[in-house]
Amino acid sequence: MENMENIQTIPARSEVALKDCWNVESIYKCVADWERDFTDWETKISGYAAFRGTLGDGAEAVKKCLDFCFSMDRQGEKLSTYAFLRVAEDAGNSDFMALQGKFVSAASRAGQEESFLSPEILALPESVLKGYLEAPELAEYRLWLSWLVEEKPHTLSAVEERLLAMQAEMSQTPSNTFDQLTDVDMTFGTVKGHQGETLELSHAAFGALLHGKNRDVRRQVFTQYYEAFDAHKNTLASLYSGNVHQDIYYARVRNFATAREAALFGERIPTEVYDNLVTTVHDFLPKLYEYLEIRRKLMGVDELHMYDTYVPMFQDAEVNIPWDEGVEMVLEAVKPLGEDYTSALRQGLTVDRWCDRYENRGKDSGAFSAGCYDTFPFILMNYRADSLDSVFTLAHEAGHSMHSYYTRKNQPYIYGDYKIFVAEVASTFNEQLLLDHLLKISTDRRQRLNLINKAIDEIRGTIFRQTMFAEFERDVHAAAEAGEPMTLEFFLETYRKLLELYFGPDFVVDEELALECLRIPHFYRAFYVYKYAIGLSASIALAERVLHGGKTELDAYLGFLSGGCSREPLELLIGAGVDMSQPEPVRAALERFGVLVDELKKELAE
Repeated sequence: MENMENIQTIPARSEVALKDCWNVESIYKCVADWERDFTDWETKISGYAAFRGTLGDGAEAVKKCLDFCFSMDRQGEKLSTYAFLRVAEDAGNSDFMALQGKFVSAASRAGQEESFLSPEILALPESVLKGYLEAPELAEYRLWLSWLVEEKPHTLSAVEERLLAMQAEMSQTPSNTFDQLTDVDMTFGTVKGHQGETLELSHAAFGALLHGKNRDVRRQVFTQYYEAFDAHKNTLASLYSGNVHQDIYYARVRNFATAREAALFGERIPTEVYDNLVTTVHDFLPKLYEYLEIRRKLMGVDELHMYDTYVPMFQDAEVNIPWDEGVEMVLEAVKPLGEDYTSALRQGLTVDRWCDRYENRGKDSGAFSAGCYDTFPFILMNYRADSLDSVFTLAHEAGHSMHSYYTRKNQPYIYGDYKIFVAEVASTFNEQLLLDHLLKISTDRRQRLNLINKAIDEIRGTIFRQTMFAEFERDVHAAAEAGEPMTLEFFLETYRKLLELYFGPDFVVDEELALECLRIPHFYRAFYVYKYAIGLSASIALAERVLHGGKTELDAYLGFLSGGCSREPLELLIGAGVDMSQPEPVRAALERFGVLVDELKKELAE
């Protein structure tokens, strides 16, 4: 029997050093402080009632109401951020789960009390609304009011809006249950690592182990990981079915033709942008097949499986990039963005403890940037020194956090956030800078080949793969809207067909790979993933502008980072120098993919 002392296990949260944890104490020093602020905020929920029925009494009355509503939102976001981060660091901590539950319940009541706001304003005569839009007292809210007026066809009566607001807590059930099941309850056993060590398999370890050289290890990790999802496939399918039907319900209630149209409306993105992405990617699938065949030959295998697609083909030695070195690599890479950007990021990563660095038991898998107007732009990582991808992930999440930093520094609270559509631009932009930096300092041929391969796989993993996810979401929701039953078999069959389309006729789609559609957390936030593909396409173009431009191009990009919600997402990107309403930027990014594949072939032929 294996000696348990030799098994590399995931540490408990209590075993993680303070310096490796994010500085949540900067929000509230302790839970008691959170409780006091929560009590104060909860008490003020009853204050909404004083404004009901007053919004036709003139601009000053509207201003008082909006001042109160946005102050409540601001205080609530701070409370929510603290509870969210605490659960993210350890979802197995029942005390933190209780905090989040308490806030969500109160926030639902606050939403119910505030639900009169939009319908009451929109029920006013057009002449009154026009006067409010021109009133000097409401100057700071003018843009917000203009957006609200655009939402009139999708805003219900005050009674109906209150009923929808009452559903807020209940509507989180599919997503919360998915998170609890996959992050806490599901276990994956232990596996032999690439050095023969025994270690506990987890979400983070799964990704890292698929990058290793030993194919038998990769195959075992892949099979064992998906065995856990296979054991829960009916429950997962039921959860996702519920989430899809929930998306459709809310879309129809708000008078949208489809769930996709409803999801895109908030950012004023035409559905043509989504469809153009899918169509354009389809045009370049033969080039993807060509790359996969190069990979198969270089790896010397008869058949290419999914567990063969992550291995760095030109990396001779195991990677070892400790956290501090990874931070310095990222800081060096972002120097083209100027001293202010670089010094602020250094302060955040090395002094202010924005980042929660390493994996621990119960911690959210993957990585994200999160915070609010009155907190640091925190970063969750599951950093691994044995993976170059971890450095790229750090650059990615730092891009999000610096986007938040610049937005909050330059915009008032009401416009101090940014739409998700543009969020993935800032993050993948930083990845482009890191790639460019590493290519410039590389002196070894195989290192250069490795980085070219990395650039290829970045586009493959983001534009091609995320578009496949986006097509799955589009097709599933469309089928559900047409009355197709949302069964486990339907999900697996739909996903398998897309795998076969995107990977080509010579790629082996293992039986368990179709289960991948049941493990993607972003599917519980419908029609989000296409933004990754759009974001990378935009960032490739913008990085080229900044790296090969001058002060004008840099200022335009920093202006984009500072824009927040002061303009629509497409307008912000046009200001930065790229028009994503057209298919050309996506096509240009995929043409770059083709150039990189050809460069790889040329290098290999020499």
